[in-house]
Amino acid sequence: MIASILWDVDPVWFKVGSWEVRWYGLMWGLGFILAYEMVGRLFKKEKYPEDWVDKLFVYCIVSTVIGARLGHCLFYEWDYYSVHPAEILKIWKGGLASHGGVFAIILALVWYSKKVTKKSVWWLFDRMIPAVAVVCFCIRFGNLMNSEIYGYPTTLPWGFEFVRSREWHQLYEGLPCHPTQIYEMLYCLVAGVTAWVMYHKYHLQNRVGLITGVSLLIFFGSRFALEFMKNPQVVEETNMTLNIGQWLSVPLILLGGYLIYKSKTAKV
Repeated sequence: MIASILWDVDPVWFKVGSWEVRWYGLMWGLGFILAYEMVGRLFKKEKYPEDWVDKLFVYCIVSTVIGARLGHCLFYEWDYYSVHPAEILKIWKGGLASHGGVFAIILALVWYSKKVTKKSVWWLFDRMIPAVAVVCFCIRFGNLMNSEIYGYPTTLPWGFEFVRSREWHQLYEGLPCHPTQIYEMLYCLVAGVTAWVMYHKYHLQNRVGLITGVSLLIFFGSRFALEFMKNPQVVEETNMTLNIGQWLSVPLILLGGYLIYKSKTAKV
């Protein structure tokens, strides 16, 4: 018998009548609260205006949710949503793509930087990366609690049997699978700690874009590699050599390399 972990967690944290609080939504909210606190303390330490943080998080929350939703609809299931456009608004039914959120937040913060800080958007991201990592960590924990977005079967002792997953019952019932949500939580942790050390210990924020570039390589280089062990998110990915998530990671990996290169001459 293969050693494994039986994962049978209820995705609903608690329920009152017909109203329920799900772990996934809770972790989104917790992630943003922690991120707000982290960036607020950093801006206060650097003596920047207090209202910068409030404005920043309006931009972040709106762009992340809209971008992640549109990213899923456009990149993964456009055939369906193009026929049923009203379904795009039904976020509570699920379907958020992290790449869409990343592309949207970059665009939103370019505008924010132009209007508010009057500094490079990469100056801003260099300070935000640990907070971004916390949000991503929390979201992947939410995926784990939902028993979703996991990997292929494994004989490793930490394989999970996702007994509440419909896909698991259809494809792998009785077989432990890679808990890729946990793997992604780990690279979020690595990216966040690395950015924090680069900023606080080595003061590398003086090379604008370096912290962001290194973090992009950690985030999306790891994401690219992990996609090889994850189940397809949509049917169209089944026979793809590189799946949609990997193709969407490529420009962000290239951007990371470019920012590292440019940081040699980019100073505050």
